[in-house]
Amino acid sequence: MHATPLISVDDLRARLEAGDRIRILDVRYRLERPDGRAEYLAGHLPGAVFVDMESELSTHGAPSEGRHPLPSRDVLQDAARGWGLDDGDAVVVYDDYRSVAAARAWWLLRGSGVADVRVLDGGLSAWTAAGLPLEAGHTVPRRGSITLTELRADVATIDEAAAWPEHGVLLDARAPERYRGETEPYDPVAGHIPGAVNLPAGALLVGDGFAEQGALREAFAAVGATDDTPVAAYCGSGLTAAHTALAGAVAGIAVTVYPGSWSQWSNTPGRPVATGPAR
Repeated sequence: MHATPLISVDDLRARLEAGDRIRILDVRYRLERPDGRAEYLAGHLPGAVFVDMESELSTHGAPSEGRHPLPSRDVLQDAARGWGLDDGDAVVVYDDYRSVAAARAWWLLRGSGVADVRVLDGGLSAWTAAGLPLEAGHTVPRRGSITLTELRADVATIDEAAAWPEHGVLLDARAPERYRGETEPYDPVAGHIPGAVNLPAGALLVGDGFAEQGALREAFAAVGATDDTPVAAYCGSGLTAAHTALAGAVAGIAVTVYPGSWSQWSNTPGRPVATGPAR
């Protein structure tokens, strides 16, 4: 049995009540409301520190880099120290929307050498559904001293993503209508990377929490993603692709992330585009 990257509300509550040192990070972010600070201030898990997606978990550049390019090690390390993280800390991350933003933090921290980082299964809604308290206001921790490594997570470049279907399974985690090219609300071109297959993030969830391991393995297997197949994932801007990698970790399937995703692909001249259902 492999170690799960998730932690349940009951387990987190028990560890906190036992006095375990756990750093809790609140990563509120949605496409329609990218700055979740107001929601965080209104109510968050006791002791949770706010993490800003746009300035701490991504950087910004030309459109050809995608909407959420990866931060440098120095930028991420400085942010993590600002969150109060020290070497050896146990970290729990959560958000208020299907763990998509939390997955980005999990993927970056895990790939940068943080050994014990987990995502709260079900996020904020699971915590409040259990009748557990929230606190308002801003948590300002003592500055930490954590040292991060260069990102070691499996990362695919745009050229590697283009070639991926030749030797493995390339998953498109967006909604089916975006994959088929019927609509594209954010990027300049509709469609998908040729050879990619669609596995929407919603297919991996039950409510706001992840499906059981067996159901996740079945969902991956249905699109050809198995233990002995190289698997990579992309989405619109690289966030939901990390969510797919998190689901893969729950299922015991390694998933490489193409962080540039469709926002980079569709802004790069000369890249081919496929539409319609997978063939």
